[in-house]
Amino acid sequence: MQRRDLLQSMLALAAAGLPAPALLLSAPASADLRKLGKPQPFDYAWLKGQARALSGQPYQPRTGQIPDKLSQMSWDQWQAIQFKEDHSLWREQKLNAQVRFFHLGWHMTTPVRIHEVVDGQAQELAYDPAMFDYGRSGISGGSLPKDLGFAGFRVLYHTDWVRDVAAFQGASYFRAVDGDLQYGMSARGLAVDSGLDPEEFPVFTSYWLERPAPNSDSFYVYALLDSKSVTGAYRFLLTLGDTLVMDVDAALYPRRAIERIGIAPLTSMFQYGENDRRRANDWRPEIHDADGLQMLTGGGEWIWRPVVNPAGVRTNSYYDDNPRGFGLLQRDRDFDHYQDDGVFYDKRPSLWIEPRSGPGGAGWGKGAVMLVELPTDDETNDNIVVFWNPAEKPQPGQELLYSYRMYWCRTPPLVPRLATVRATRTGIGGVVGQKHTYFSWRFVVDFAGGNLAMLGSQAKVEAVIEASRGKVEITSARPLAAINGYRAMFDLRPTDDSTEPVNLRLYLSCDGQPLTETWLYQWTPPPPGERKFF
Repeated sequence: MQRRDLLQSMLALAAAGLPAPALLLSAPASADLRKLGKPQPFDYAWLKGQARALSGQPYQPRTGQIPDKLSQMSWDQWQAIQFKEDHSLWREQKLNAQVRFFHLGWHMTTPVRIHEVVDGQAQELAYDPAMFDYGRSGISGGSLPKDLGFAGFRVLYHTDWVRDVAAFQGASYFRAVDGDLQYGMSARGLAVDSGLDPEEFPVFTSYWLERPAPNSDSFYVYALLDSKSVTGAYRFLLTLGDTLVMDVDAALYPRRAIERIGIAPLTSMFQYGENDRRRANDWRPEIHDADGLQMLTGGGEWIWRPVVNPAGVRTNSYYDDNPRGFGLLQRDRDFDHYQDDGVFYDKRPSLWIEPRSGPGGAGWGKGAVMLVELPTDDETNDNIVVFWNPAEKPQPGQELLYSYRMYWCRTPPLVPRLATVRATRTGIGGVVGQKHTYFSWRFVVDFAGGNLAMLGSQAKVEAVIEASRGKVEITSARPLAAINGYRAMFDLRPTDDSTEPVNLRLYLSCDGQPLTETWLYQWTPPPPGERKFF
């Protein structure tokens, strides 16, 4: 599926069976925005009650009912519909943030309801064709229903009223930027059966936007989630800035037992990079939103797992008890490594998840950080998914409460004091200048930072390597002056004909003490007939 399809058209899969929008009752709140009905009391407790009540009702899917001329639009036609900035929410109040809305059309065929919350009172915002410039879309706003609704919204910060800093659009997807204002990976409210067939995509059906205080960089976004398997109430506290922070509270109410639930799911793209050039068919040296998964375990171990573009669906579970953090990072920020002056992969933000409280009240308990890697031949396909999967499967009638903090950033707030992986490279093994008599595959891992620069010439640095299968040989660990760090190298020689993945583990130590984070990798040996060594 195309990335833009995945992130934007999932809204068409399902939506909660909420009451139809009320008739337009109130007079325009301003010259720009009209509101529906009368103000109603609103808070997070009320929203949780709505989600709990909804979970006790049969799921009522509905597809969007919009004019054919909208659903049959091309991507370019839909993109031609632009929101008029003078209709922005909170523009008249001259606040630090403004909100603008996405129009329905193309694959965006199911409307979401958007409300404003002021002083604990909520009112739904009315769709108005006057909010949009229809340009070359081929659509006339005057020919559309007055109660059409919206497809989502985007957030702008007072430092730049042109480029948005966050967007909520499509299923339960949302994304944000750091100070480079470059979008990259996305997040979701919830993942259900990710990596299984079929996967279920819960939907944010309604949003409530709480008006921020004057001069404040923070405001709340609330969302109601619904799907065949689960309902949920979400509260996001967005704090805008060079690192955009979201504090998330989620209350989940399962309708059925869920095989694989994903808390704080992240979605990214990796076509190829230094470590995996299986689909390197483009002129650019690397194409990816994130180059690895970083984890800080409950026991305090820092782990780096470079992601890959596998030939088939691959799922890995990294078991833990009360994880302290995980995220997908774009560590490589050298423009020369991408040469992309259009979408700027070197400026893609990293996304770090800091667990706070779980169903037990303290930490997230036992479970696994799950990594799902899917094959892709195109950079518009999101093929990397990461989430927390609790050990206990959700059951109907439960209330599951999770809190966590999200950092959209260049560098996460927590970084290892140990040296970190700077690059992973792979290629044919063997000794240069000597005839190869068997197949092996080489792994080269560069480390820098920590205390590596302090090591004297007599320091005995050792590469500690483990492999789940095969023979490790030709190992070394030596200084690498170019990065003021160390380079570890080894070959892995397959000892059987299996093409099942091999799990690898590596770190550097000196006098028995770790010098680096732990590098994890999963390599799939080629079939015996393809193991060429010449």
